[in-house]
Amino acid sequence: MIKRPSPNYNERPAGTEIDMLVLHYTGMPTADDALARLCDPAAEVSAHYVINEDGTLYQLVAEENRAWHAGVSSWRSNTDINDRSIGIELVNPGHEFGYRSFSDAQMTTLTPLAEEVIGRYAIAAGNVVGHSDVAPVRKQDPGELFDWAGLADKGIGMWPEPSAADEEISDFGSALEHFGYDVADLAAATSAFQRHFRPANYDGIVDAETKNILQNLLNQRAR
Repeated sequence: MIKRPSPNYNERPAGTEIDMLVLHYTGMPTADDALARLCDPAAEVSAHYVINEDGTLYQLVAEENRAWHAGVSSWRSNTDINDRSIGIELVNPGHEFGYRSFSDAQMTTLTPLAEEVIGRYAIAAGNVVGHSDVAPVRKQDPGELFDWAGLADKGIGMWPEPSAADEEISDFGSALEHFGYDVADLAAATSAFQRHFRPANYDGIVDAETKNILQNLLNQRAR
């Protein structure tokens, strides 16, 4: 791991519990561009870790400090996401500069890092999220090409089980909000949910499959 300190952090508020892991893509043309921005005081953005496409791991902010990665965001009605989370950025040009699949080397580096972070803070599977999950109107990352299913197979985060849900959700917006999303813009929240849990189709339309996936996940979380 390479230490590359960023000035863009502050102390966590006293007594704050870390209970979230938020995954991002950098959304910059190159890794050098991303690292420069994350370490630029004028940018006022940072993350605890960055993983390059060759698997190189950088630490920019110590975990005990509050990195500035989530911005205006919400999860389970909490809006202090930077206070309570660890942020990991994966180098990828993103949708603006040529979005592409994440490399095997990145995922190989991410998996043990995420496992260690989750173990250190006893982070619940439902609190391992993407930037788009906590900021669905503003963000798309890490996006539909990110291997959430592969991570879930390793015990990192959630993924719908093969079986269908036992019942159908009657009020999708309320159920999605209960799961964690800010549903002020329901179409954006639905699209973010689909991008994470049904990446083949994230059109923001509440169809039967989307309802079944959400019910499946809610059933898992209730166990």
